[in-house]
Amino acid sequence: MVDTTAFETVAASGTGKTVIADSVVAKIVGIAAREVPGVFALGGGAVRALGAIRDAISGTDLSQGVSIAVDETRVAVEISLVVEYPHELQKVADDVRAAITHAIHAIVGMQVTAVDVTVKDVHYASNTTDEPETPAGPA
Repeated sequence: MVDTTAFETVAASGTGKTVIADSVVAKIVGIAAREVPGVFALGGGAVRALGAIRDAISGTDLSQGVSIAVDETRVAVEISLVVEYPHELQKVADDVRAAITHAIHAIVGMQVTAVDVTVKDVHYASNTTDEPETPAGPA
């Protein structure tokens, strides 16, 4: 959940200021995390169920499972996700952390103080066909 009452990011330029809302930062975090191989979904079971309802009504919530705390030029991120089996959980978490840090630095121009990743579940895509598997071997 994004705290929309948190500080806004303000960057001054020679001709004015740029305000980047917290919800934009959270959306960038969600997009960056979804692009990491092994990430099946963001959020836990209840968050994903609510997100599915929201998706059906108004489109995908790209900040689902993301919580941020912004302090002028720094941001701390908490993200929960579901990893696809058999991806290595720690590697996926490290890759998500790196992707988020890169995206916030490159796109938003902010320093990342922390990215806390919680793996809420593992998704296992089972074989959905009704045919039994045939053993490999000579015919």
